[in-house]
Amino acid sequence: MTIRRFKAERFRCLASADVELASDYNVIFGDNASGKTSFLEALAYLGRGKSFRGAPTQAVVQHGCKEFVLFGRVEKEGREFGVGVENGPEGLAARVDNQSGGASELAAALPLQIIDPDVHNLVAGGPEQRRRFIDWIAFHVEHGYVDLWRQFRRALKQRNAGLRSPAMRHSLEAWDAEYIRLSMAVDAARRRMLEGAAAVLTRQSEKLLEGEISFEYSQGWAGGVGLEAALAASRDRDVQQGSTQVGPHRADLKLRYDERQAKRLVSRGQQKLLACSMVLAAAEVAQDALGQRVLLLLDDPAAELDRAALGRLLAQSFELGGQLVATSLEENTLTFPKRPRRFHVKQGVITAVN
Repeated sequence: MTIRRFKAERFRCLASADVELASDYNVIFGDNASGKTSFLEALAYLGRGKSFRGAPTQAVVQHGCKEFVLFGRVEKEGREFGVGVENGPEGLAARVDNQSGGASELAAALPLQIIDPDVHNLVAGGPEQRRRFIDWIAFHVEHGYVDLWRQFRRALKQRNAGLRSPAMRHSLEAWDAEYIRLSMAVDAARRRMLEGAAAVLTRQSEKLLEGEISFEYSQGWAGGVGLEAALAASRDRDVQQGSTQVGPHRADLKLRYDERQAKRLVSRGQQKLLACSMVLAAAEVAQDALGQRVLLLLDDPAAELDRAALGRLLAQSFELGGQLVATSLEENTLTFPKRPRRFHVKQGVITAVN
């Protein structure tokens, strides 16, 4: 998969951007606050239907405007098609190959991964970030996972509504059967994916950090206890909290580096490298399953990394063999196997320089 042309209108500081991207290496360089990250954010929005920076729609629409528009020309399996996104007061509107769609259709059309200065939060942050990491891979690897996840979320929402309503609590046992069935299906899909991804996760992380790494999946309820028993034991707490406290939505991926808890004991630089290795592993696993390349976005990869670590990160990024778009303060900070296509950005205006 390659995005050949990308257009952004009224997105943050980008009044109008229209670029032809190289199929391999691209560099966006310029001063801080010039629009480099906004360009990557817009590109990622096209493939995800949301901001990787967690910004609401009103924060990314250019000041004084009502909506933004993004468009990409994508080449995939020997054919080209358009991917478009418009977002404003009426909400997200997406089209893929002239068909209306949503976030899942965008993700399938333009699979991508991002490494940005906050990537260390994949290790240091809460479990919800690692669940999103797991679910992104499962979406691309496990057939039908997105529909299964949606069914589970509906069952969870229904059970939570029952917990908050005294008049509905008598129906909890009936709802629990469906909740348990879907929970176990989600858990099984995640385990299958992680079993297949384990070797790639270990290899990518050990190459990047040059140390022993281990990953342990935590299912979201006590080990050795069935989910039905866990729900029964948690019933009073669930009613008190008004929400279900056990299940796949409480899962986590526990990380250890050299027999220490990665979240607590490694430095921020090591956390960043470990998180980067996880992102690269996710891209590799998805590529193998899809039989196509994943777009990789690197936002200021040199931040907080010494020269040797940056070199390893770039080398492993190149090994993926897909399209790469990176940002940098200086034009020649990043070293590529061949001359990249370069773009200079200043005050939201992007100009090709070669």
